[in-house]
Amino acid sequence: MDLRGLRLVLTFAVALAFVGFIGGVYSYNRPPMRKDLIVRRLEILDDSSPQQVHISSVGEDKMRISWITDSSTPATVEYTTTSGAQGTSVTGTTSSYDYLTYKSGEIHEVVIGPLNPNTVYYYRCGSNSAPELNFKTPPAQFPINFAVVGDLGQTDWTKSTLQHIAQSNYDMLLLPGDLSYADFIQPLWDSFGRLVEPLASQRPWMVTQGNHEAEKIPLIHKEPFTAYNARWRMPFEGSGSDSNLYYSFDVAGVHVIMLGSYTDFGPTSSQYSWLQADLGKIDRNKTPWTVVLIHAPWYNTNTAHQGEKESIDMKASMEKLLYQARVDVVFAGHVHAYERFTRVYNGNTDNCAPVYINIGDGGNREGLASKYQNPKPDISLFREASFGHGELNVVNSTNALWTWHRNDDDEAVASDSLWLTSLSSEPACEKESIDMKASMEKLLYQARVDVVFAGHVHAYERFTRVYNGNTDNCAPVYINIGDGGNREGLASKYQNPKPDISLFREASFGHGELNVVNSTNALWTWHRNDDDEAVASDSLWLTSLSSEPACKVQN
Repeated sequence: MDLRGLRLVLTFAVALAFVGFIGGVYSYNRPPMRKDLIVRRLEILDDSSPQQVHISSVGEDKMRISWITDSSTPATVEYTTTSGAQGTSVTGTTSSYDYLTYKSGEIHEVVIGPLNPNTVYYYRCGSNSAPELNFKTPPAQFPINFAVVGDLGQTDWTKSTLQHIAQSNYDMLLLPGDLSYADFIQPLWDSFGRLVEPLASQRPWMVTQGNHEAEKIPLIHKEPFTAYNARWRMPFEGSGSDSNLYYSFDVAGVHVIMLGSYTDFGPTSSQYSWLQADLGKIDRNKTPWTVVLIHAPWYNTNTAHQGEKESIDMKASMEKLLYQARVDVVFAGHVHAYERFTRVYNGNTDNCAPVYINIGDGGNREGLASKYQNPKPDISLFREASFGHGELNVVNSTNALWTWHRNDDDEAVASDSLWLTSLSSEPACEKESIDMKASMEKLLYQARVDVVFAGHVHAYERFTRVYNGNTDNCAPVYINIGDGGNREGLASKYQNPKPDISLFREASFGHGELNVVNSTNALWTWHRNDDDEAVASDSLWLTSLSSEPACKVQN
């Protein structure tokens, strides 16, 4: 039976599966589907020839090589740093799976290493007569460049996306779900493997699952993610996860977390417990950046995929965990368009929250989701219904450049870009500041404390009287005075626009003087070192709150 016939046979079962699995009603009407781009096995290959080769990172210095043959062959990989030379041989495992009437080929997996970072290796899968391939390991330290693309599929649009990615100098590809769009038609998994092999055999592809990977059919095939788990095994054991559907890994100073939108994620679930533990283990000295990938987006102003529990309930369950851990960026797929949000938590702009980016525009057959909600919310900064891919170039422990490239542009010019600063380098977002403020601010406010001095930030800043983020005439004046002259230098970058509660800020070394004149009045002055004369660069007359009738402490 050909693919078209098989698709017709499964139409009713597929409909049942999607009604049962998704369980929602969408207001968005998709455009007509496009044809899949079927990639068949080359005629010059025989049943023992390796095909669908792809690689994935295992730990910090190993690589998993995966491939398929149509007949039983040894699961061996020979690898070396010199092309054509005899190398080290490693033996792995072989498996297969059944899905309805389909039986997969022999799925081979071999983990090789330890490997040197940022190094090209040459390798052969199976017999010595197999073609020589090569891959490059990721760097061990900054900079590192990630290609990011979701909802890839296998169409002419997909082919264009892959061509654009191939032109970029990326070290690792991150994919937030919906790989092949096989949708129960198992030979399409084989076609997808052949389509991506030229790229996936040269750089590690790290993926998580989407709804199109589930392939669960009520009463007929009850086990979800059969093909996905068999073909795209990720290094979940290394992060203490018990499932291939969620895991984490470290690479070149970045901690990457892959979450599962289509497995249990509630507060009592294994995934929640694992995520909580994983976030608690992050060492920001080792990995200053934390990046999370999900499939169903938590923030989305497109009319597609509104109201789905995988978005709403997962956000309700896990958003606070990511916020408290100071995750830098959250990538999502599912919506077939591009959208970038500001740093946002609980629906509001928050400078210590993740940037949310929806990147489900890889090229799948369902087409683009071209309708957006209007008016555009302030938290949505850029949105466009075009196919493309993104690149996250993490330059160092502090700075990273995000760029999005649409396929319509022949040249490699970014259609959207943003410089990011890691939250681990933002003193205002440090856990000690946030938690201590949450614990003690109310106590100081109720006691009518007059002034709170702080250090840590290597600059000067004076705030108005403020409580709980708002101006309050009975609250303390907050003054940051960490500008004594330490070896780390000045913190010269400020958030913009300047909040109304910040009255004076300057990145200069200096000192302050608080002259308490009497029970009512005091004079605060700040003096920068650059001034030869003893002239105050900033000054403020203060009135004690104990002398303010409106601020009298209530007994």
